[in-house]
Amino acid sequence: MANVTIGYLSDAAPCVRFGVELLAKALVDGGLKVSITEASWRAGDRMPGTGLRVFVGSRSSGLVAELEADETLLYHSGAPSDDGYYLAALPGRIVAVTGGNDRGVLYGCQELARIVRERGEIPRNLAIGETPDFALRGPAVGLQKMLIEPPRQTYEYPVTRERFPWFYDRAGWLEFLDILLEHRANVLYIWSGHPFSSFVSLQEYPEALEVTPAELQDNRAHLRWLAAEADRRGIGVILKFYNIHIPLPFAEQHGLPLLQNRPSPMVSDYTRKSLAAFVRAFPQVGLMVCLGETLHGDLYGAEWFVDTILAGINDGLAAAEINDPPPIILRAHAIDLQPVLEQARNLYPRLWTMAKYNGESLTTWTPRGRWQQRHRALSARTDIHIVNVHILANLEPFRYGAVSFIQRCVQAMRHRLSARGLHLYPLFYWDWPDAPDRADPRLQQIDRDWIWFAAWHRYAWKCDRDVAAEHAYWVGELVGRFADTEAATGVLDALEAIGNIAPLLVRRVGITEGNRQTLSLGMTMSQLTNARRYRPWNDLWESHAPNGERVEHYVERELRGDEHSGETPLDVAEDVVYYAEQAVACIDRGSGRCVKGTAEYAAISRDVRAIAELAYFYAHRIRAAVQVRLYHEAPVGSIFRNVDALRSAVAEVKASVERFRKLAAITETTYLYANSMQTRARKVPFPDGAMYRHWRDCLPLYERELANFSRNVELLASGSIPIGRGDRTTTPECFRPAEFRVVSTHAEAFTVAENSSVFAAADTRVRRVAGELRGLSGIRIEREEAIKRGVGIEVELLEPAQVLIAYFQSSEDVWLQPPSLEVASHADDRGGVEPVLSNAVVVDFHPGVNVHAIRFDAGRHYLDLGKGAYFIAGVVRSDQQFAPRTVVHGDDSVDTMDWLFEDFEEWGSTDG
Repeated sequence: MANVTIGYLSDAAPCVRFGVELLAKALVDGGLKVSITEASWRAGDRMPGTGLRVFVGSRSSGLVAELEADETLLYHSGAPSDDGYYLAALPGRIVAVTGGNDRGVLYGCQELARIVRERGEIPRNLAIGETPDFALRGPAVGLQKMLIEPPRQTYEYPVTRERFPWFYDRAGWLEFLDILLEHRANVLYIWSGHPFSSFVSLQEYPEALEVTPAELQDNRAHLRWLAAEADRRGIGVILKFYNIHIPLPFAEQHGLPLLQNRPSPMVSDYTRKSLAAFVRAFPQVGLMVCLGETLHGDLYGAEWFVDTILAGINDGLAAAEINDPPPIILRAHAIDLQPVLEQARNLYPRLWTMAKYNGESLTTWTPRGRWQQRHRALSARTDIHIVNVHILANLEPFRYGAVSFIQRCVQAMRHRLSARGLHLYPLFYWDWPDAPDRADPRLQQIDRDWIWFAAWHRYAWKCDRDVAAEHAYWVGELVGRFADTEAATGVLDALEAIGNIAPLLVRRVGITEGNRQTLSLGMTMSQLTNARRYRPWNDLWESHAPNGERVEHYVERELRGDEHSGETPLDVAEDVVYYAEQAVACIDRGSGRCVKGTAEYAAISRDVRAIAELAYFYAHRIRAAVQVRLYHEAPVGSIFRNVDALRSAVAEVKASVERFRKLAAITETTYLYANSMQTRARKVPFPDGAMYRHWRDCLPLYERELANFSRNVELLASGSIPIGRGDRTTTPECFRPAEFRVVSTHAEAFTVAENSSVFAAADTRVRRVAGELRGLSGIRIEREEAIKRGVGIEVELLEPAQVLIAYFQSSEDVWLQPPSLEVASHADDRGGVEPVLSNAVVVDFHPGVNVHAIRFDAGRHYLDLGKGAYFIAGVVRSDQQFAPRTVVHGDDSVDTMDWLFEDFEEWGSTDG
């Protein structure tokens, strides 16, 4: 039996020692006799007859440095830098396992262990080295749940065993961490709204603690254990928190809102002390902060980050005398980070940045536009800029294994965005660790979605790999699961084909790439033909899609006879059908062949067939939407203005509903739900993610829409309904006012009516107003002050009420912007995301006005909505019901075909 001695330094890091253990086990399993020693070997040492010596240590260790100096150890592939390794068989029967840092040494041990298992020995001509493309590579898991726990709001969950039993499952963590080491992931991100009240207790603010003393001690011990076990595998732990969230008991005791949108002395002091205490207790855990979700980031982001967050972290480092500070990551979400970085970059040595890749979906490997510019700007300002593959709202709930799509995305991160880090969400984030499949016991995402995690991490290590070699590699991985090459090839080719469908659809016809939409549940015809009604997110097609046309743009060019540009909706309809057919044909090739893994093969096959039905559903609807828009936009006498074209569209919609019915039948037995976020944030296709979470919930609404469409087209054909005027002509009743008092001295009440001015000290006259608003008492402020600094309004409500906020419909930053679920998942907690009246007020020489309603309890409230001009269009009763509509004023040309898809009682009214 051959002898192998593994030597390492006495002060070796835990991950180096772990690597030695991995290597020793592989050698022993290969039949070799292994001894491990703390070695002080020198370059000139020769030990004939003692067998092979393997030295494990970084380039800074004495032996490796000596071997480099006398040119015994040379790096043919380049010297390894951070996380890189190099393996070399050298003269004197010594093997060097070295790396650019301790993690690189661990990966060198891991790679040599793999070679030993494959070949049964350490090759005499060993010379191999790699350094990863990305400095950070790892997944995110959330201490989050699918449903909100009132009175807490989005993201707010104290960390307890009852809420998150998986968080305390040490065996499960060890399995997960070992998988991450296999993937050479080096960071684990844990997301929470405000974790500090579950991990530290403050003498100054005892009321802030949200767990019992016993739970606190349990949490602290467990987080330390997790960080230590991760560190042994070369994985750093980073804890994420939002701004400004505060603990519920702290908020209640001090009469504060749970979410704070600007700094205050008390909240800042509490947060600073919490961070200092956390850093003292967990110096090995990094932190990531989202400055812009609740905080008015562009107004207060730099102040809050520098004076509170960094100050608190530095307080903790100084108190604990920590010389190696943990990383701090600034997440660029709903905030311009450049001013923050200007003030903060020299105040902390390990300050990194992060921004989303394709928003909150996977859409393209060619990011461009404003989003690309943002990434490149951040990459130029920090040592490590991280790309965040965020909520996969368009992929839920299905498996995703299009490895070539993933590879191209990672290449784009490196070459188009200049990023050096990967932050990867699981496919079903809000329900971690459970998969959404209908199974007993529940499948685990790390098992079900193994190829998702493996592919992203593989390409974050090295992205520019040969395409043909990669296909062979993944076929080999799948052969290991199914024990049949034909079945494995069929699965891979099917996953590659089907993986194109959701990205194609959402980027060309979707409303948003974010949490607001569950793509797999379909879209209504109104959402396809009149997207403007649903506040589409421009970045979806301007940044997260290749050049192309949406339905309305396609129709405009078609009617003008212009050439089309880039990817069109009809191209996408054709492409998704092609990919669906390809995927089904590929998965059928292996049916019945695999001798093992039959359950997984069957599950992938069902996913392929479900996504194929979804593709057919969308293809029929896209063709119908184009026909409806052409009919609507075409001049009288045009070949497109033919009711038979609408009848053809009805046939397409009917076919789409048949496809959706098949989809609902497949998923009835395979999935518990489609969307992992089951809150009011989900608006498309239907509002409320808890009520409309399964295909069976949506099918009756699509059937009803089809019945309406079919009936209304025939009524139109008979001349019963004029083109585009399905509205009532009666004047609507005014909303019922609620009693209130303006407390702020810089704001004043006014009557909402024609000829009123909507701003104080300015001649901004109302020309037209919706009947529902006429005569209500509104509130106005000074426009210029609101534009420069933002103006809040304090009101006293004498009863529960809904405050009607009037937003000017322009994206220019002089106007206050409506709350957005793309920016803040909690934005609709009180309502206010969707307008209750669109085009409600016409103000001379100003953009059109949409009115949104926000719910409040009785009492005093400070409406701090942010920077930009706006006015209050009224305060109405809490039980006031709204029938959202677009107001058509007598001299307007606002007109849609939405009425074609609606019941008579749903039709909106007209103000003359």
